[in-house]
Amino acid sequence: MRIVFMGTPEFAVESLKILVENKYDIAGVVTMPDKPAGRGHKLQFSPVKEFALKHNLPVLQPEKLKDDIFLKQLRALKADLQIVVAFRMLPEVVWNMPRLGTFNLHASLLPQYRGAAPINWAIINGEKETGVTTFFLTHEIDTGKIVLQEKIPIAETDNAETIHDNLMRRGAQLVKKTVDLLESGKMNAIDQSRFITHDSVLKSAPKIFKETCKINFNQNVEQIFNFIRGLSPYPTAWMELQFPNHPEKTILKVFETEKELISHSFPIGMLITDRKKTAKIAVNDGFIVLKSVQAPGKKRMTIGELLIGMR
Repeated sequence: MRIVFMGTPEFAVESLKILVENKYDIAGVVTMPDKPAGRGHKLQFSPVKEFALKHNLPVLQPEKLKDDIFLKQLRALKADLQIVVAFRMLPEVVWNMPRLGTFNLHASLLPQYRGAAPINWAIINGEKETGVTTFFLTHEIDTGKIVLQEKIPIAETDNAETIHDNLMRRGAQLVKKTVDLLESGKMNAIDQSRFITHDSVLKSAPKIFKETCKINFNQNVEQIFNFIRGLSPYPTAWMELQFPNHPEKTILKVFETEKELISHSFPIGMLITDRKKTAKIAVNDGFIVLKSVQAPGKKRMTIGELLIGMR
């Protein structure tokens, strides 16, 4: 069975790696065009392209997925199956091309958290579990028939990075299992409607922008704590902070906090600090204790290091 793999970031590399290591027939790899990066604007390869080149796999990098030249090149690979992991929305002419279709690895337990940022939103919403799903592509995004799923717990100590890395590894194994099922002819894809009951509330995972990442201190401790770890270390929650004896507000990225649930009489959003080692923000049911932060033009540091630098 000839496979075309489509993906771009590090999350996708693990799935491609497991297929290569187990000697599946990878006919080609499709990834995003190279992008200029850094001060010198040197063209940077995607993680998937770097891996593909190291393993002598043919690479296609279309600007437009409906381009006639790209479609001709894709057909010439004569794939029986296409696998998508963290790529772009595919037009029907692409996902319907192979005889076995195209399946996608999604970092949530579909039909929950359809969209671009499922890992972030699951943590932000305080979920206790998440997972990975393989499903066949169809016209509407993230709605196709489900092949396999695997669940993992979300601990209070987890953030977007730890869950990303866990799902990346679990997802690669699920991709391999899905390919093996297809090869064996024993696959039984299930319509997503079977996972939706009359009292189901479907949560979405829309793309996250900078404005989305601003901390709202009118929320309670638990909500803010989950919001920060759901965006850590990237794209990162941020806040405007007024330090004592500093006239200008500081934009502070916040990577790690602790919860302090306690009644108090401080105004919401007020900074309480000893100016040496600790700083916390008052919210309606307690305090958000700042632990790891980053000020403009600085590296990530502990709140103590920041306070010493601002003295």
